[in-house]
Parts: sequence; C-alpha cells; structure tokens
Amino acid sequence: MSSETRISVGAGEMTMARPNAWLRASGILLVASAFIAACAHVALPLYFTPVPLTLQPFAVLLVGLLLSPRLAAASLVAYLGEGALGLPVFAPGPVSAVGLAHLFGPTAGYLLAYPVAAILISLSYRYSKRGFIPALVSAGLGNVLILATGCMWMALFTHASVSLVLAESVLPFLPGDALKVVAAASLAAGWLRIQRRNLAA
Repeated sequence: MSSETRISVGAGEMTMARPNAWLRASGILLVASAFIAACAHVALPLYFTPVPLTLQPFAVLLVGLLLSPRLAAASLVAYLGEGALGLPVFAPGPVSAVGLAHLFGPTAGYLLAYPVAAILISLSYRYSKRGFIPALVSAGLGNVLILATGCMWMALFTHASVSLVLAESVLPFLPGDALKVVAAASLAAGWLRIQRRNLAA
C-alpha cells in the first residue's frame, strides 16, 4: 500500500511538473523575443544600404548561447511571428515595410536565418567544453551563417554584382559583428561561471 502511495504521489509530482515547465519555457520565450525586439530598435540606418546597423544579431547570438537549441529556435520563431503579425519588433525601416513585408524585403535573409543560427550556436556550444573560447567559436559560426544568408538573399533581391552585394550586406557589418560575437561570448562565459559557483556553494 505504501508503494502505491509513493507511485501516486510521484505521478502527481510529474503532473504538476509539466505545467510548471511549460510556464517557465513560455516565460523564457517571451523574455527572449522581447529582448531581441528591444535590440532591433537600437539601430543606425546607413545611407548606402537598406540594411541598418543594429544590436539584433547580438541578441540572437546571446539567446543561442544561453538557451537550449529548441528554446532558442522557438524564441526566434516567436519573434518572427510577432513581426509578421505587425507588432513593432523589427528594426525601423521604410514606412511601407511593416509586418510581413519585412520577411520579403532586403533584410529578409538575415531575419529568416535567425532561428537556424540560434540552433547552430546552441548545439555547437552545448557539445563543447563550454567557456569563453567555445562560446566565441559558436557565436562566430552563427554570425557567419546570418551574414551569408543575408548576402545571398540580397543578391537574389537586387540582382546586383557580387562586389556591390558584399559592400551592402557584409563588409560594413564585419567590425561591429566581431564586437557582438566577443560581447555575447563574454556574457555567456560569465553566466556559466556564476552557475558553476552557485552549484559549488
């Protein structure tokens, strides 16, 4: 009889744990998508390209490093869904480019690469020894994917020459993206040290 009680209590604990896990995951997803949206609005338009300088890639890199692959991807899909519905989460652009139009405009390549980049970063980091260097490599891989996809989309969108596409979609962003990769890796490594310290305490 006591074993039956333990089983029923255990089942009850499992039943309680599932809604709590869903609530926690939903909360993290909303916070992550809001963080990405806030970083998207820290933007500097450039006169020679339709792609602005923003903190958005930094947010994607950090989300990929801090969250599990599934949750990181879900956060970016939620972010894109919010933007497609017309919520003001994308970087400021032309007046006509609202909602779903952003996902077909010149910056669509970067946006659509975000969920895949988040998965790549998260998987790469989690299958490493963690720490600053693995975080740097993982964030770098994700950033290369974002830039490459953005560049390919821009080439299809504008039908411009390779040199012009690179000048508009890749080269101006390399110095800033290098800083974003280092910053995201530093924060992820710092968060890992805090976690390990708390576990050891």
